[in-house]
Amino acid sequence: MAGQKMLTFTKVERDMPEKRPPNLRKEDFGEIYAEYARDKAAEQASRCSQCGVPYCQTHCPLHNNIPDWLRLTAEGRLEEAYELSQATNTFPEICGRICPQDRLCEGNCVIEQSGHGTVTIGSVEKYITDTAFEEGWVKPIRPHLERSESVGIIGAGPGGLAAADMLRRQGVQVTVYDRYDRGGGLLTYGIPGFKLEKDIVMQRMAQLEDGGVQFVLNCNVGEDLSFDAIRGKHDAVLIATGVYKTRDLPDSGAEGIVDAIDYLTASNRKSFGDDVPEFDSGELNADGKRVVVIGGGDTAMDCVRTAVRQGAESVKCLYRRDRANMPGSQREVQNAEEEGVEFVWLSAPNGFEGDAVTGVKVQKMRLGAPDATGRQAPELIEGSDYVEGADIVIKALGFEPEDLPKLWGVDGLEVTRWGTVKADFNTGKTSLEGVYAAGDIVRGASLVVWAIRDGRDAATAMLEYLGQTASVAAE
Repeated sequence: MAGQKMLTFTKVERDMPEKRPPNLRKEDFGEIYAEYARDKAAEQASRCSQCGVPYCQTHCPLHNNIPDWLRLTAEGRLEEAYELSQATNTFPEICGRICPQDRLCEGNCVIEQSGHGTVTIGSVEKYITDTAFEEGWVKPIRPHLERSESVGIIGAGPGGLAAADMLRRQGVQVTVYDRYDRGGGLLTYGIPGFKLEKDIVMQRMAQLEDGGVQFVLNCNVGEDLSFDAIRGKHDAVLIATGVYKTRDLPDSGAEGIVDAIDYLTASNRKSFGDDVPEFDSGELNADGKRVVVIGGGDTAMDCVRTAVRQGAESVKCLYRRDRANMPGSQREVQNAEEEGVEFVWLSAPNGFEGDAVTGVKVQKMRLGAPDATGRQAPELIEGSDYVEGADIVIKALGFEPEDLPKLWGVDGLEVTRWGTVKADFNTGKTSLEGVYAAGDIVRGASLVVWAIRDGRDAATAMLEYLGQTASVAAE
């Protein structure tokens, strides 16, 4: 294919991959965006202005070399584009699908700021690596030299897996421990298939297993295996558990009020073909029900869009601020609206009705004066209460860390006042010798791309630590 010239943004309009119509995509959990064709990917990549200060790269947590792999894509040099993309990102095909590009790379694109519409960076990133898998360019993990040192990683989410990949490529013996029966963490069980089809995650799991990473699944650290036992088996340990404790609401113990993570996990398990009694009984199934989701982040968007696909009678999302102040991706809000979700802005729950829930008591809010950060705090409008009918209420209020020192019975592991593990942000080093931490368990609930960044940084620091301890042992 002849290469495209760059800087075509003045005559080539921004064009996302085709999106399946709402009436069709509501019927299944398949991804809603089609793949770019090769010529279309090259055309869209050619819109990049190759600016001197690439803000897209600066605002990417991984600092991906975006302008260069866009140029290579435009020139038809896809294998080189893939090599450049994966040099800084362990899972570009996953980030291309689920990163909130509108808040990161694409939202800071220079031509977006000039009114020409951003380069579709995420879609091109996804296309490059999907093509690489199809063409066999994704090489197996084969270390040049096997090392005797071993690392135990607690948590098979994106942070733990990114670290496992880097460590294994350097010949380190890696064992990953996880509480679930499949690896991937929230990539597998927390994100619905319409955003990230599960075979995409499983092909990376297969690559890691084929490369020699050992997985110990269905393993609850502190119950099935102690933290001290893991420390004793390995030369270094990485804590990458993520944060799974759901933020709660007062008086929310009625039947039919469920946590987002339980609801999404049940749905994803069903997609795998697992036996899920809580789904089959209707407890975690929205079919035929009036659904109310409380929250405004991406997890809330995952819940409302899952409920639509399960055949809910109606789906409403309560959020205490307005659309402009919603923390979730605006793209996801739009997708949800297209699929029939109703957003009830400036609304907060104030209790529930029924032993088996029949409704949410709602208080209307207004936004007050901006605080020092410029964000407007919601204020209650007196006398505005009403009841929103509901058969199932899903709490999507965000996640908090579990109390790991107590859960694992470990002394000396320092945590912050928020309960996250206290660790150096650059290296992941904790208060315990040879123990590192990465991802949400350090920074709090955040993005997958940040977990990958943290996992890679921790792996680099652990390699240095292993090298130092090996040198001391040799003396």
